Formats: sequence, structure tokens, C-alpha cells
Amino acid sequence: MSTHSDRTEGTEPAWVLVTRREVVSRITDKSFLLGTVLMVVLLVGFIGFSAWQDEKTETVTLGATPDAVAMASAIVDGAPEVDDQVKVTLVELDDDAAAEAALHEDEVDAWLHPVDGGWELTSESSEQDALTDVARTVVRQQVLADNAAGAGTTVEQLEAGSAVSTAFLRGDAEKAAVAEAVGFVFVFLFYFAALIFGMQLASSVIEEKQSRIVEIIAAAIPLRHLLAGKVLGNTALALIQLLVYLVVGLVGLSFTSYKSYVPALSGPTAWFIGFFLAGFIALACLWAVAGSLASRTEDLQATSTPLTMLMLVMFFGGLSLDGRSQVIASFIPPVSAVVMPKRILAGGVEWWEPLVALGLLAVFAAVTVAVGERLYRRALLQTGGRVGLRQAWSAAE
Repeated sequence: MSTHSDRTEGTEPAWVLVTRREVVSRITDKSFLLGTVLMVVLLVGFIGFSAWQDEKTETVTLGATPDAVAMASAIVDGAPEVDDQVKVTLVELDDDAAAEAALHEDEVDAWLHPVDGGWELTSESSEQDALTDVARTVVRQQVLADNAAGAGTTVEQLEAGSAVSTAFLRGDAEKAAVAEAVGFVFVFLFYFAALIFGMQLASSVIEEKQSRIVEIIAAAIPLRHLLAGKVLGNTALALIQLLVYLVVGLVGLSFTSYKSYVPALSGPTAWFIGFFLAGFIALACLWAVAGSLASRTEDLQATSTPLTMLMLVMFFGGLSLDGRSQVIASFIPPVSAVVMPKRILAGGVEWWEPLVALGLLAVFAAVTVAVGERLYRRALLQTGGRVGLRQAWSAAE
């Protein structure tokens, strides 16, 4: 058993000093700061581009010969009702030759003219997707109205009973799309933080072990305090970075057409932070164990392979699971750390389900820390090669 005092000569426990060292050394590191700033810039840029795209109006020029002016005028007038981000401008052309010349010289984006069985929209070298969609809808409506009038009826009577609508048991299509997108962000952020900070944590453990510095540290403080400080320090750093990304994301979202969803996302985001903390602490402890089992940096790939596979299962499970399998996985740690927040986003979750899932995840984290602490202490001071799990578990302290 360790005979070290849990406190240093001062008044602070040893784990507090280690935690502070981890946070200060990393938060003042240029690569950490640059990486965080770069991610924020990319996030702001993506949100800004999305907002710009949402507000952007595409202006297209439609050419029409005399036999198509009436239909082209209908397209110009009907475009805002079909797609309010498409503005069509009409250019009247004398004949087919003038239309082809206008296309070649980029005076018009497309030329509308009648053909056998309907209408044709001719462009110079590539299809005008937005204009094509608008033209198809308006032309269909116009022709249907003319045919209905010729038959002595109306479009409404012809289309009576033909409408097909969609419905969702939970929310609507736009809400479901937003929930799916934010759910992906949650899963990605968890995977990104656990992988980056976990690898750095394991590498720092190996460096201290390989340089024999850990033997000096072990003579001054208990190894469990060293482990606690490393895990808590990296957890604090990961949480700070996560909060920065979430705040930037939510604030940025408030400037887009999806701003009405921001209040509804606040609750799921808070739940995600709770699940993130419990899941990250468990995985950080396992990363520290992976580092303690290695004697050289080259050994880390082998000692961390099971952990890397677990994280991949969490990542792809969080993205792909649905239905009953998603419900079951949302209660199984550590996968529940990413699956339950996605379910909360989608809605339809009973109030007790997140509490139970978070409780199970917290128990898993506690057990992982207890087991990991024993493996870490017994493997950290063993040198001369890679240490196996069984060897570390049974080794004397």
C-alpha cells in the first residue's frame, strides 16, 4: 500500500496540482489554441455560408420566342410561389436563330420553346436546375388549367382526392432534419474529443514512463492522484473546448433560418454535456491505462486497439442505429453517451429514460475508474516491454 501523503507540503491535494498542471500546460500550448481557433473559424464559416445560402436569391434569365412568350410570362409570375429563392427575368427573342445566338453569348440562361408533345428548355451547355424545377411546375399547372378549361371543369376537380401528404409521429420533416443534423454534431464532437484528448493523455503517460520521470513523481505523490489529475485535467480541457463549440454553434444557428429551433435545442444540449462528462471520464481513464501498459510510444497502437475499436463502435452506432436497436443501445454504456442525446433530440423520450441512462453511464464510469486505477498503478512502474492486462492486474504494488 502507498505510504504517500494525499497532500503536498501546502494545503492542496496532490491531484489538484496535477490537474492544474495539465490544464495550464495545455491551455497555453499554441497547437491547442490554434486548433481550437481553427475549429471555431471553420464552424463560423460553415454556419455563415449556410445562412448566406438560405438568404441567397438566384437570378436566371429566360429567353422566349414569340410562340412561347405567354408561357414564359407565366413562369416569371409563378416562380416566387414555387421557389422564393429563384427570380426569373424574361427576355423576348425574335426567332430561333436569335435564341441560339443569345445562348452562345450568355445573354440568357435558357430558351423556352414549344416542341411536339410539350415544351423544351434549352441551355447552352449545362442544365439550369433551379429554373428547370420552376418551369416544370409552372408549365404543368398552366397546361393542366388550360386542358381543364377545355373540358369544362377545373384543376381542383381533376385533382380531387389525389393529394399525398406526409406526417411524422414526432414533429415535422424540418424538425426531424434539424434533429438529425445536430445529433450528428453531438456524435462527432464526442468522438473527436475522446480521440484527440485520449491520445494526448496516453502519450503523456508514455513519455513520463519512458523518461523515468514517473518514478520521481511516484516518490512524491500517490499514483492514484497522478491518474486523477490527468483525467480531470483533460476532462476540463475537453469540456471547455466543447462548450466553446456548442455556444458558437447555437449562437450561429440563431442567425440562420433555423433560429426558431435554438430554444428547443437547449435542453438536449444540456443533457449531452452531462452524458459527455460521464462518458469522457470513463474513456479518459482507459486511455491512461493504455498508456501505462506501453513502455514505448510504438507500443501505444497495440495497447489502445481495443479502446479505438470501442470508440469506432460508439461513433458508427451513434450515427446508424435506429428503431428498437437505438432504444436498447441508449441504455448500454458507454454507447449510451452518444445514442441517448440523439433520442432526446428526436423527441418522444419519457422523462425517466435519460435519468436511468445517465445513472447507468455514471455507474459504468465509476467501475471503469476503479478498475483502471488498479491497472494504471500496477503497470505504470513496470518497464522492459509492453505489459499485459492480466500481468498488470496481478502485479504487486
